[in-house]
Amino acid sequence: MRILVLGGDGYLGWPTALHLSDRGHEVAVADNFARRGYDHEMGVQSLVPIEPMQTRVDAWREVSGKSIKSYYGDLVDADFTYEMVRDFRPDTIVHFAEQRAAPYSMIDRKHAVYTQQNNVVGNLNVLFAIQEIDPSIHLVKLGTMGEYGTPNIDIEEGWLEVSHKGRTDRMLFPKKPGSFYHLSKVHDSHNIEFACRIWGLRATDLNQGVVYGQETAQTALDPRLATRFDYDAIFGTVLNRFVIQAVLGHPLTVYGTGGQTRGLIDIRDTVECIRLAAENPADAGEFRVFNQMTESFSVEEIAKVVANGFDGTVDVEYLDNPRVEQAEHHYNVVHTGLVELGLEPHLLSNTLIDSLFGVAKAHVDRVDLGAMRPTVQWRSGSSPMRADG
Repeated sequence: MRILVLGGDGYLGWPTALHLSDRGHEVAVADNFARRGYDHEMGVQSLVPIEPMQTRVDAWREVSGKSIKSYYGDLVDADFTYEMVRDFRPDTIVHFAEQRAAPYSMIDRKHAVYTQQNNVVGNLNVLFAIQEIDPSIHLVKLGTMGEYGTPNIDIEEGWLEVSHKGRTDRMLFPKKPGSFYHLSKVHDSHNIEFACRIWGLRATDLNQGVVYGQETAQTALDPRLATRFDYDAIFGTVLNRFVIQAVLGHPLTVYGTGGQTRGLIDIRDTVECIRLAAENPADAGEFRVFNQMTESFSVEEIAKVVANGFDGTVDVEYLDNPRVEQAEHHYNVVHTGLVELGLEPHLLSNTLIDSLFGVAKAHVDRVDLGAMRPTVQWRSGSSPMRADG
């Protein structure tokens, strides 16, 4: 199968490309390297050094004997998007290429507008390229569990049977996103469903939980193949931040009471979910939704997992929550679709935590302590990082 991975230089895009290539698929990656630019803008860096794309591609060829083609360009540029799809002629497009951080989208007007334009327009260009060039292409799109928010009912996989005044219909599950980033993903989902319904396209929308881990079977083969490890308050995950704070002997910074619950997934499961979705495509005209998570924890429970897995004393510091979200809420998510396709989940364990502690200890000299403190306030509409007055 020919698979084009958009956002192939990113935290998940790169290991996904390697996983798919390793499983025998002909893979190409595309990126505009905006994610590396965000590091410069925010004054932060990946804890684990990452190589330039060409070095990564060359290293994979040396290690595996397999080639990955690379494209440089921006999906917001429709001409580039069309030319790339015409040139590579993919059977499947895996779409990671979006600004992915809720705090980044909430910095100020400039960053909110950029997130919406970059994500929504880029995704629309991909849809039109598929429709005009080859409608049989299967789109595998990375969404987020954050599209749903935290409703006071169980979260189904994308769709909901609704009965109202004696009539019943199947509708997209109601969305209640918590940031401009999550809103952009909701717009994507609606646009993709529309394209499937009106144009007969085929798409799988993967509403992904918080990803943890830094290593897959392929990235472990050579240090040049390493993917990112983000820990800062803008792009980092709470688990990564806790791991580094524990290694440094600092308190784990929990926002609010820590009762906020989220779905989690191991990076090794993420890349396998993409493979399963690609090799078992949606039907023509089908908008298929999978909730791509394996288990759920509250923030306070994640802190306890880290504390219990660390060989030392760990304290917890409760900070005022910079976000606008429920402190305690119902959270029960249906996530059976990918398991039915064959996913065998890795669950959060001390084995994984130990590996993350090892990563943190190996690169502790690269930690920027100031980057871990929250600076973006949801209610203010601007932050000290505001760049445009």
